[in-house]
Amino acid sequence: MCPTPKRIRRMHSHSVHTMAKKPQVRPNGFVLFDVLYEDGTQTSNRKVPASELGGLDGDLPARTFVEAQDREISMVSGRPRGRIKSISRSCKKIK
Repeated sequence: MCPTPKRIRRMHSHSVHTMAKKPQVRPNGFVLFDVLYEDGTQTSNRKVPASELGGLDGDLPARTFVEAQDREISMVSGRPRGRIKSISRSCKKIK
């Protein structure tokens, strides 16, 4: 028995809707950094947007970003933060 044109259309439209979509590539949103301050305090896993990093400067923009975060935090809390002594990438990865 030959399928009728109505059946063919129904089968075709059904197969279009059930096809799997290709997974979209999503860049990792953040890079984690450990920050050591001159007064000896340390903060771990500070999030810096991946879009802020890269290029010829490498991780240097992370320091600027963390300093800006610290300024905002100190304005809200009223407690000034010390100067950054060093900053390094954290070993922990965000999934």
